[in-house]
Amino acid sequence: MEHVSESLAGRIAIFQLQGLSLREIFKAEFNKCFIPNEEYFSEREKSLSVCEDIWSYIHRGYMPKLNINEDIDWNIYYQSYVQTYIERDVRQITKVGDEKTFMDFMISIASRSGELLNYNAIAKDIGVSLDTVKRWTSILETSGIIYLLYPYSNNHLKRAIKTPKVYFMDTGLLCYLTRWLTKETLQFGAAAGNVFETFVISEIIKSYYNAGISKPSLYFYRDRDQKEIDLIIEHGKDLYPIEIKMTGKPEAKMAKNFSILKNLSNMNVKAGVILCQYDKKYG
Repeated sequence: MEHVSESLAGRIAIFQLQGLSLREIFKAEFNKCFIPNEEYFSEREKSLSVCEDIWSYIHRGYMPKLNINEDIDWNIYYQSYVQTYIERDVRQITKVGDEKTFMDFMISIASRSGELLNYNAIAKDIGVSLDTVKRWTSILETSGIIYLLYPYSNNHLKRAIKTPKVYFMDTGLLCYLTRWLTKETLQFGAAAGNVFETFVISEIIKSYYNAGISKPSLYFYRDRDQKEIDLIIEHGKDLYPIEIKMTGKPEAKMAKNFSILKNLSNMNVKAGVILCQYDKKYG
């Protein structure tokens, strides 16, 4: 299968497969990629389902077996998954050497989901070289365990940083690695904000993957003054700024950094949205 993409060029569509999305778990008959405009919301509302306990889904994760059979032990399942991933999948890509150190690396990355990717800090954390961390990060990215979200680049945004952020694609795996063993400890723990942001980002990414878009135009913004926009969706010449908050009480001031984009003369900056735990479309 090594050269299958070359031999079938022009004759197949290649989809980037991940765990289940919430749409799939709730059997929603809707498969459009997330673009926060009125047309999207109007269509999406026709098949909306109320999720009474979102943190149960965030904690359990998106593995099909775990969502089909609730009797499967969550801890044992992910323990076996990680062991199989390291012993089989990773070994097919590269020689890891010390499997325990690679496990420590996965834990270190998981604890940083939703943060800027700091190779030096991870290398120091687990005691390996910078090159090793970069190589192992590439393995996680290639195998779909993590997603690197890159900063939005534009000549008018001269103070923007260039470092990507890292997100785990399965929050259940993230919780297993970082030892948030119950929904309650996760929801009310110190990492809740980052895990919620990771959940939202991964759902948006999956909406693009499931629509056949393997390289979505998704970005974030942060500058040297610590001003940040969690997500920017580029759709043609349109930009949609998005803020992700765990709150159930969104406020307009949460979107204050959207104005950073207003001077981009070559792009149409659309109305932004705040994605949060409020149960209605607001504003």
